[in-house]
Amino acid sequence: MLGNIIPADLGAIVAGLTLLIWGADRFVYGASAIARNMGIAPLMIGLTVVAFATSAPEILVSIIAALQGEPGLAFGNAIGSNIVNIGLVLGVTAMVRPIPLESDTLRREMPALLAVSLLTVSLFLDTRLSRPDGIVMLTGLVIVMIWLARLGVRSSANDPIKRDFEAEIPDNVSMKTAITWLLIGLGALLIGAEWLVNGAIGVAQTLGVSEIVIGITIVAFGTSLPELAVSLMSALKGEYGLAIGNIVGSNIFNLLAVIGVAATIQPAAVAPSVLSLHIFVMVAFTLVLFAMTYDYDGKAQLSRLEGAALLIAFIAYDSYVIAQNI
Repeated sequence: MLGNIIPADLGAIVAGLTLLIWGADRFVYGASAIARNMGIAPLMIGLTVVAFATSAPEILVSIIAALQGEPGLAFGNAIGSNIVNIGLVLGVTAMVRPIPLESDTLRREMPALLAVSLLTVSLFLDTRLSRPDGIVMLTGLVIVMIWLARLGVRSSANDPIKRDFEAEIPDNVSMKTAITWLLIGLGALLIGAEWLVNGAIGVAQTLGVSEIVIGITIVAFGTSLPELAVSLMSALKGEYGLAIGNIVGSNIFNLLAVIGVAATIQPAAVAPSVLSLHIFVMVAFTLVLFAMTYDYDGKAQLSRLEGAALLIAFIAYDSYVIAQNI
């Protein structure tokens, strides 16, 4: 069956992912540089602009998929990306370098991620995502953005994540250069998203599997590669707040923005497998991360052992999904 995949579809997926990864990097660079030139504090930029921009590949894929009448691909991408971010990205990062959770700001973000995950489940339970559901999620996105901005204002001056953002948010970049990179990154994201969606739909049709499955596996893995690169590099540089904060923020935006946009553009029924397996696996990973980072012993951190457990759980889940569908 795998031999029947059309090379052009695989080529479109690879080229699309390449453009998405490069475009996301340039888009984040341009957006954060513009915000810094406007005098916005680095922590505020990191919690809002960078967190939103990091989810740009998922959001663009969601828009293209919904416009092409394939909202299932967008739903699968959002759910799958959150699973990849926790299981693969944080799992691998913690195995390379244990991640201490020293940021009070980050501790406040964790319950928000859990709340957003549970909101998503509640909207999925009637087996259909309607346009009002999408509007609810987009409204929630605005509320979360405002809350994160206020969180940035209230954060203490010595919060470790504040120092991390100050070190990483680009400065001394002219406004013209920043805008140029923003537009180039956005263009690459748009083209990459369209190629990726077209290739993913072609592969799904060839294999006879649902777009949900392709979204949860291939597309989710590809669109989460920027998060993997950011978290690994941040951990290696000792910027542990960024290593995990990047994932928490991205997961919040994945659910509210990606699913919200898709449901608003193209309301659709939810595949039975989403309710019976995928959405609950996503919530389970979120709960486990919440438990692992909870400061119950005064040493809140993701250890190498916990990272290995997350990675093994992710591999087991993805292997099961692939075995059951391909």
